[in-house]
Parts: sequence; C-alpha cells; structure tokens
Amino acid sequence: MGKSLNQLSIAALKAARAGKLIGRRVVYLAQAASTNEVAKGLARRRAAEGTVVLADEQTAGKGRLGRAWTSPPGASILLSVILRPTASQLPKLTMMAALATARAVETATGLSTRLKWPNDVMMGGKKAGGILLEAEITGERPTFAVVGIGLNVNFDVRTAPEIPETATSISLELGHDFPRQELLLALLEELESAYLALKAGGPIREEWRARLETLGRRVRVARMMGPPEEGVAEDVDEQGQLLLRRADGSLLALSEGDVSLR
Repeated sequence: MGKSLNQLSIAALKAARAGKLIGRRVVYLAQAASTNEVAKGLARRRAAEGTVVLADEQTAGKGRLGRAWTSPPGASILLSVILRPTASQLPKLTMMAALATARAVETATGLSTRLKWPNDVMMGGKKAGGILLEAEITGERPTFAVVGIGLNVNFDVRTAPEIPETATSISLELGHDFPRQELLLALLEELESAYLALKAGGPIREEWRARLETLGRRVRVARMMGPPEEGVAEDVDEQGQLLLRRADGSLLALSEGDVSLR
C-alpha cells in the first residue's frame, strides 16, 4: 500500500473548503471511537452546519442495525457531517448522502457505482461504503442531523476475516491504490452540491432511484424492529421508503432494514 496515497493534508483540505458550507470547519482526529458520536456532541454545543468530523481510524464505528464498521488506520474515508435540515428534508438525507458518495467515486476514480437500498454504495456487486444517519428531534422539528459516511479506499478487505465476502474497496476494484485526499475533496464537493439542491427543493429521489440495484427483485428484508419481510422490491416513495409487494398482494412501506436477494 502506498503510504503517500493514504496521507491527508488537513491544511489543504481546509483551504479547499474555505467559503463553502460542507467542510467550512474540519475537526480531524487520528483516532475516534465514532465520528458520528463526536459530531453529535459538537452539534449539541451548536457547532455550525457543515462541520465535518474526520478520523483516520474508528475503534467503535457503527453501521446499520447496530453492526460494527471495521477499517484499519488510514485506509478509508471515515467522516460525519453536521446538518440542520427541516422536518421535510430529514428523511431524504440518507438518499442525498448515498447519491453524493456514488457521484464522488465515479468522478474521482472512474469506477461505476450502484446503490443498495437504503444506504449501501456498491461496486462490482459488492459493498464499498455505507451511510448512517442520526438525528435529534425536539417536538416535531429536527434539532440537528449527523450524516456518517464510511468508504473503503485503500483497504484489502480480504485480509479482514470479520468482514463478509460481500465487501470490496476502491483499491480492489481499480487494481491499485488511490489518493484518499482526492476522493475526500470530491466527496465534500458532491455532498455540498446534493445538500444545497435538496434545500432548494431540487429532485433527489429520481437519480437515487435510478441507481438502486434492489428494485424489481425478490428480496428478504431483515429489520431492527419487527419480523423479516419477503416480497418484490417494487419501488421507493418520496421519503426513500422501500415499497415491498408481499406474496398476498399487499404493499408494505419499509423505512429501515437490511436487504438480501431471494
């Protein structure tokens, strides 16, 4: 692994994001238990919208359904962004972030990406990244939201026995290592573009929907709350919920879950 390709220049990163919304402030940590937890703490202390918490290593990184997110030091992009969306924008943040991540990977590396509902970034049929949205609500209004993004860059997932065979990384897909700094800059720029478009009422769902490899397929959805469901992944609604057609013909809207093909 080329060490120089994994190095980040925080000074150059801050200079590139000067005057922007996403990355207007960058909090860099060599190691964090979870960038989402750090970001939530900052948000509660009224950190500015667009603040980015960036770590080279997470010791207790989180994925969906309470799973751990594993990554060796300096090999991945591990960040969380503090946002202050409206109640109507909040449900769309996961699709916004997944779309921005897919765009950034394609722009920077030339690799083709797909998305698996609700928030996995796929390459070559395997998972290379994921999104974790957390928010705090006061009444019916979000106080803040934190969007966490984990993306395997120069990480040979085959060397980590705890990671399933359904995982991959950018270096594995390219056949060589890739500069993390270049990809990080592209990701922050795409996040800014997608978030500002969302705030302006622009379409997010259609492009996100077009990238979903899940639709039209028979799936099983394991859920954190409630029993698993099976059926055909028929569509997604404006809030990003999966519309699952059961065998009895009923249509179920799911807001969370882990999809596997049947």
